[in-house]
Amino acid sequence: MNSQIQQITKTEWEIPIGFVPGMRVPGRFFLSENLAENIEDGALTQLANVATLPGIIRYSFGMPDIHWGYGFPIGGVAAFNAETGIISPGGVGFDINCGVRMITTPLHISDIPDMKGLIENLFDSVPTGVGSKSPLRLSQSNLSLMLEEGAKNAVDMGYGMESDIRRCEENGAMKGALPEHVSKKARQRGIPQCGTLGSGNHFLEVQVIDNIMDASAAKTFGVSEGQICVMIHCGSRGLGHQVCTDHLQILESATKKYGIELPDRQLACAPLSSPEGEAYFGAMAASANYAWANRQIITHIVRELFTKKFGISYEDMPLIYDVAHNVAKWEEHDVDGSRQTVCVHRKGATRAFGPGRVEIPQEYRACGQPVLIPGSMGTPSYLLAGTQGAMEKTFGSTCHGSGRVQSRSSAKRSQTGEEVAEALLKRGIIVRAPNPAAIAEEAPEVYKSSSEVVQTVHDAGISRIVARLRPLGVIKG
Repeated sequence: MNSQIQQITKTEWEIPIGFVPGMRVPGRFFLSENLAENIEDGALTQLANVATLPGIIRYSFGMPDIHWGYGFPIGGVAAFNAETGIISPGGVGFDINCGVRMITTPLHISDIPDMKGLIENLFDSVPTGVGSKSPLRLSQSNLSLMLEEGAKNAVDMGYGMESDIRRCEENGAMKGALPEHVSKKARQRGIPQCGTLGSGNHFLEVQVIDNIMDASAAKTFGVSEGQICVMIHCGSRGLGHQVCTDHLQILESATKKYGIELPDRQLACAPLSSPEGEAYFGAMAASANYAWANRQIITHIVRELFTKKFGISYEDMPLIYDVAHNVAKWEEHDVDGSRQTVCVHRKGATRAFGPGRVEIPQEYRACGQPVLIPGSMGTPSYLLAGTQGAMEKTFGSTCHGSGRVQSRSSAKRSQTGEEVAEALLKRGIIVRAPNPAAIAEEAPEVYKSSSEVVQTVHDAGISRIVARLRPLGVIKG
């Protein structure tokens, strides 16, 4: 690691102003000493580059799953002043509101004698992979409503329960969505894809809770050891990708128009109050709402399958929570002794609001927000709780997953999908994907240790571990 970087505590490190020209604030990132041994220099340079952006407040942050990305590093967080700050698609990512949700069931492992059969059923029921198409046939007016109403729109169409809505971050719909700034091409891509898992690192995983670390919080969240759960990880599909592509072109011009000097053109941005900035925010919010509806529809498909296969009731599979990890949002935070409304960019990072925040569902409020951290196909996932430490240190943010350490092409050269699937099967984990390459790209070895990443944020005090979930069967996109 560069000698200019200072270790502040056991888990906190600082990039000083001057690391790259034009930094307005330091960079601050969270790593265990073991994870620090393999940090990418490029990711730290990107973190420093973010610190040059106008209106940035306090620090440019990196979570323990930090790795090189487009503009911002993945695992990056930055808050911007409402009057002097900017909004940047590079701080959100192409998969707008890629996120995770978790539902519980009343089942235990002994209730599922044929896990392979269950995974095959799920693979047949949930549209998966590149080009997969939804069971829905949305009209343009239906899509516009979905872009405004998010998860509520899906529930209103019969895909879920009213209680699902309040257990989504932002109640499953960001305010300020402007569907008119979602292009015709983005809409065309979105109409056939809502209710589909997609490809890449997206997944649907059947898990068992194998360790409760915080009994009080687990009781509050309604989870118990031995319980079978389902975790769903996906985002806004082709619609969100197209929105990002469209507005990047606009914001590249806006960067020049407003005289913003950037160390990296991938940080293209515009003032939050500018027409270009407001148009991107509105289109991004609409895409985020589409993503919440997407996960809601997949949840409905899963519940219906479990109801039919195991004879359990639909209502006995509650949503624990749904969190976004690629989004920019207006939030209230304490800054320099006063409460301010700021725009927080989280790219590969999760909101982790501490106890008492009104944004958290009433039943969880005294405990802190549920935080979902998926592992890879062969490593544990975790349920965490947000903390006051996160509110004080990171604008209420924590990690989002494991973080890649190997490219997709390199992963495919290392081992075949068949070899990965066989190794997982020996450990009792069944994997199903549209093709072997999709499995090879997402082999557990290409990611950091989810357990070490989660332990780092726990030790740093920016979230606390509640429960560990072990994978039993997974569908990869």
